[in-house]
Amino acid sequence: MIPQSFIDELLNRLDIVDVVERYLPLKKAGANYQACCPFHNEKTPSFTVSPTKQFYHCFGCGAHGTAIGFVMEQAGLDFVEAIKELASSAGMTVPEEKFDAASRQSQTKTQDLTDLLQRASQYYRAELKRSDIAIDYLKKRGLTGEIAARFGIGYAPADWQNLAATFPDYQTKSLVEAGLVIEGENGKRYDRFRDRIMFPIQNQRGHIIGFGGRVLDKGEPKYLNSPETPVFEKGRELYGLPQARQSIRKVGKVLVVEGYMDVVALAQHGVEYAVATLGTATTPLHVQKLLRQSDDVVFCFDGDTAGRKAAWRALENALPQVADGKRLSFLFLPESEDPDSYVRAAGKEGFEKQVAQALPLSEFMLRELAARSDMQTQEGRSSFLLLAKPLFTQIHAQALGLMLRKRLAEMAGISQAELEALYQIKPVARSRAPRAKQERRPLTSPAKMLLRCVLNQPALGESFSSELLVDGNTDGAVLAAVLEFIRSHPQIKGTAQIVQHFVGGQYESELQLAAGEILGWGEDYDIQADFDGAIAALREQHGKRTTRALDQKSLTEMSLEEKQQYLAAVSYKKLDVLRQKADDLDNGTKS
Repeated sequence: MIPQSFIDELLNRLDIVDVVERYLPLKKAGANYQACCPFHNEKTPSFTVSPTKQFYHCFGCGAHGTAIGFVMEQAGLDFVEAIKELASSAGMTVPEEKFDAASRQSQTKTQDLTDLLQRASQYYRAELKRSDIAIDYLKKRGLTGEIAARFGIGYAPADWQNLAATFPDYQTKSLVEAGLVIEGENGKRYDRFRDRIMFPIQNQRGHIIGFGGRVLDKGEPKYLNSPETPVFEKGRELYGLPQARQSIRKVGKVLVVEGYMDVVALAQHGVEYAVATLGTATTPLHVQKLLRQSDDVVFCFDGDTAGRKAAWRALENALPQVADGKRLSFLFLPESEDPDSYVRAAGKEGFEKQVAQALPLSEFMLRELAARSDMQTQEGRSSFLLLAKPLFTQIHAQALGLMLRKRLAEMAGISQAELEALYQIKPVARSRAPRAKQERRPLTSPAKMLLRCVLNQPALGESFSSELLVDGNTDGAVLAAVLEFIRSHPQIKGTAQIVQHFVGGQYESELQLAAGEILGWGEDYDIQADFDGAIAALREQHGKRTTRALDQKSLTEMSLEEKQQYLAAVSYKKLDVLRQKADDLDNGTKS
């Protein structure tokens, strides 16, 4: 793999402003630069690039990262390809010889599998042109040759070993690994897809990573998908996204349906912003990817029981991902209708009227919860609140969460304060008079604040001990990992190198979030004051933990060091009491 030292040096040489400006124009905005976000549709710029921290963050959709991450997203490159492209622009050569054998083997396997899948797709497309039955089927579904070509639709003949004509080495293990061939008893092999319309599934770079096959006539399963492979994970991918991306940005909306044919039929009728899940329920990763594409996501399901169950699963997985300013809604078509049949009958205008009437996430959720309870009785409303609690506690969007709690309390016949106490949710604080300096949301954890201070000024990480951090605490664990990295890499000077080091690791999301937040700090913000305050809070917590532990021992059981620690902790505690009394006197109260 690429040495970390090379990645650090590359980020040191690059200027993220120059890198981003290769893809979109930036305007100076104070110490940073801004533009309309390239990852979602917006009219007011919320995409911020920091030349001092060498990091970008969109305050609208949450996209963030270093120059490497930006090129990966914008150009559709994988990590190694992005490194090579950036290194070339910086006049550097990637040290290929230092790739370990396992990494080299993994890259080779990925390339081999995508090559096999591409060849299979070419075979299926050629077979479609030869099959009158398959062509007639698509024509009856209202599809033209142009739309079939756009989506690379093909046909797998009915015989058992059709792919043997394309792959002379039909016994190669790679065909099984790619999901194209099944190996049965006694090593007998046969094609996975037979007598099916074939829909190639592409990743964001347009590489084919799997297939979905639909029966032409009656048969089970109706849709057959590629299995999980080294290049294909159903819970991450969305069918039709490469073809829909441009329309999604233009329309400012993405429509999520359940079937491949739905996506293709909608595109045939001019609704080109639809994608589909791949034979699996909507996952949190799907939701994250969708919200990166647009602020407005519409889930479209059949109106039957199965459709409503699928919609509820999508809602449950979407709640933790929803942010203020994002809109998720749910469209239920009439029973016995799906997007394919409905758009063929009603046309683009009729279908989009239905899309415009989709239920907002909040309305769908409250309706469903109320339908499961007897809202006319105390017991029923109690059950209603019990059902709602695990959902409401997952909502991180502050404004949306507040409005939903107000509405939920009204429906249950209790006050908002009673609801928040019941759910153990901290109420929104009353607004305070504005301060002269820029103010950001206070963080309850000193370790969280310290992490942000250290990301902003890595040199601060050398001035305090990790022993103050609590074992098993996530915030402390992230900070400890960052401190260890900084101290073992004294050449590290900036935010970008720290964040990039943890990409793909256990603490990636925490660090990306922290780095995004510090881009909003003003130039005049007193970082040292926050740093000193957080250190003092950690020391106080450490002293209290020490006191509690030593309180369990008698003085005769303590070592000399423990006695010293105990006396210091008790003294600190007394000092804290005196400080509180002084504060009370200042406020005109008696202690």
